Amino acid sequence: MPLLQIGLPFSSRNARDNVAAKGKVTMPITTCVFDAYGTLFDVNAAAAQAAAEPEHTALSTVWPALARDWRLKQLHYTWLRAVADQHCDFWQVTQDGLDWALEANGVMGDATRARLLELYWELAAYSEVPAILATLKAKGMQTAILSNGSPDMLQGAVSSAGIGDVLDAVLSVEAVGVFKPHARVYDLVEQHFDCMRDAVLFVSSNGWDAAGAAGYGFQTVWVNRADEPMDRLYAQPHHVLPDLTTIPELV
Repeated sequence: MPLLQIGLPFSSRNARDNVAAKGKVTMPITTCVFDAYGTLFDVNAAAAQAAAEPEHTALSTVWPALARDWRLKQLHYTWLRAVADQHCDFWQVTQDGLDWALEANGVMGDATRARLLELYWELAAYSEVPAILATLKAKGMQTAILSNGSPDMLQGAVSSAGIGDVLDAVLSVEAVGVFKPHARVYDLVEQHFDCMRDAVLFVSSNGWDAAGAAGYGFQTVWVNRADEPMDRLYAQPHHVLPDLTTIPELV
């Protein structure tokens, strides 16, 4: 499906504040929006698959640590670039994060690096993802991805997972030139769907992302697959779940 990018910032007030001020209840959910990496797609899958291939035995014992370091540096670089106003696309920070992780874990070789990057374009979706998205569509929900990923990366992941037919939009931060959790990123949902913030259920496996979306005014779910502590931030997610299985029960 085509990737949708909307670039103009949206300046409406926070719908949650408006609702609270009027003493009304929260809006019914009409739109379910998902983060991509770590939420729909398994970010550890590339390292795990490469480690199982005979050409890349150097990864056999270190791949869990390498996958963890790769993901952390990838995220760290998005935040640092956002603060420094030095935006680049997500493919660049993905490569930069991998290079740091390879060096930190003592893994050498251009072939292994190339294979890990190749596999990142084909990350497996978590097993429950297709059925959950199909169930939400059957319930009449609008569905979308909102991701740091660049448009071509997201297109590759969506196509590889075969979930394009159960998504109404795939929204990339490249439309606004800054990474999450900047408010301009979350604005893209309102711009595309013309919906109130309280009518959006935003789902992310990143606690900081779920917190950012909650502070913005979305109803939020943190998919805490690793059973981590809650981030100490300016907002907290409304729901915490171990996976996506029960998402349809919230709408």
